[in-house]
Amino acid sequence: MNDREFFERVRSRLGLYGLNGSYNGAVMFLVGFNEARSGDLMRGFTEWLVVRKGERSGFGWQALVLDEALPDVESWGWSKLNETTSNQEQKVVELLISLLVEFLTMRDDAAALAQMYSQYHRLHSKDDASGEQ
Repeated sequence: MNDREFFERVRSRLGLYGLNGSYNGAVMFLVGFNEARSGDLMRGFTEWLVVRKGERSGFGWQALVLDEALPDVESWGWSKLNETTSNQEQKVVELLISLLVEFLTMRDDAAALAQMYSQYHRLHSKDDASGEQ
């Protein structure tokens, strides 16, 4: 079973893997899993999320997912969790795992991965050339 297949299983039965709807719990699960894999699981996930959004960001994947899941919440990054219900937070966890599965599909395609990094580089080069930070 590859990473994508494993996380498809996780997505279909979150509770079986101890994911009770807490975003912090889901993040810790993924951070631990990533550490156990020496960082290989999620290498490129932040860059992929930035490319999907189409704008430069200094946030890590944890905050980028929150921003995508909760666009109408006025806060930034982690502070968005202060404004959510448990039902909304459960939906954020579901989105996180779905995004990870989508990312892993792209990551396992060498040409798609190279294209993503090229887009990420262009996005940053364009901003650097215009003098923006």
